[in-house]
Amino acid sequence: MQATERLRVAVLGVGHLGTFHARILAQRPDVELAAVIDASAERAQKIGAELGVAPRTLAGRTPADVLAALPAGTRAVVIAVPTVAHAEVAVPLLESGVACLVEKPLAHDLDSARAILGAAARGRALLSVGHVERFQPGLRKVRELGIVPRFIECQRLAPFSFRSTDIGVVHDLMIHDLDLVRFLVGSPVASVDSAGGAILTDHEDMASVRLVFENGARANITASRASLQPVRRLRLFSSSAYVSLDLHKNYGLVVKKGPRWVEGRSALSNLTPEEIAARTDLVSSGMLELLELDLSGHDRPLQAELDSFLASVRSGVAPEVSGEDGYRALELAERIAAEIRAQAW
Repeated sequence: MQATERLRVAVLGVGHLGTFHARILAQRPDVELAAVIDASAERAQKIGAELGVAPRTLAGRTPADVLAALPAGTRAVVIAVPTVAHAEVAVPLLESGVACLVEKPLAHDLDSARAILGAAARGRALLSVGHVERFQPGLRKVRELGIVPRFIECQRLAPFSFRSTDIGVVHDLMIHDLDLVRFLVGSPVASVDSAGGAILTDHEDMASVRLVFENGARANITASRASLQPVRRLRLFSSSAYVSLDLHKNYGLVVKKGPRWVEGRSALSNLTPEEIAARTDLVSSGMLELLELDLSGHDRPLQAELDSFLASVRSGVAPEVSGEDGYRALELAERIAAEIRAQAW
């Protein structure tokens, strides 16, 4: 395929998140948004009219229905239908060789997730999963700096949105951070200690977990969808640095040993705690190095996610967030949610 050739892409499911995908794709000069597809004809027509794109209605969830809804020549599909329908729509597309970006979580259970992975293998189709937080500029910067965390603390709190009530907060919100910590630590999970329970829905609305990894790293993760204010914070500690990221405000801070750390520590050993407290020049003297990460001018994560997916479709290179990544995050989420359910809170 020539680099200038427009790629035919469709969005299947144009609810809240699918609409954002469709709007971004419609603005890309290298993409032809072939159709917006939804089970609701009214919703498909509304978004199609807004974007000047052909609307199509998904008549049912059989493989024939799914394939019939797809315009001829479509190379890639963004799947943003409800989680319970992911496998029903993704499997026939992948078996037909159509590249798919499936919104997170990959599926509503592990059997369905395995069916999706199997379909991608049979159809030799590219499969990516929409763990969009991987594309946060702060996370990208941490990776660029080569920081390998030994302890991670995550908070993801949100007001109740009345969406995604078919799943609990572990699969709705926490799964973002489960994917992130697995990605950052790069080691299998050795043990899980979970707590949480239902507050507003029939599923858990608050969850907290402590993860221990096989390489000795630890992570504490808290998620809630019953909070008054949104919070998305990540703190990473390593032997070389401390990193604080506010993903809601798109700001980060890195604290490292400065060039005069060894020399300065030797000098401080002769001072009393009161004298040290009075020293206001310790940072400016070079003992510590503070790096502010002003990330406000960077691309939006959803835009970067689509950039990455489309680049993989064009090149055939493995996606940044693979189907296997999505499966491992779901597998961990299932383990945590099952432990919470067993507590009968």
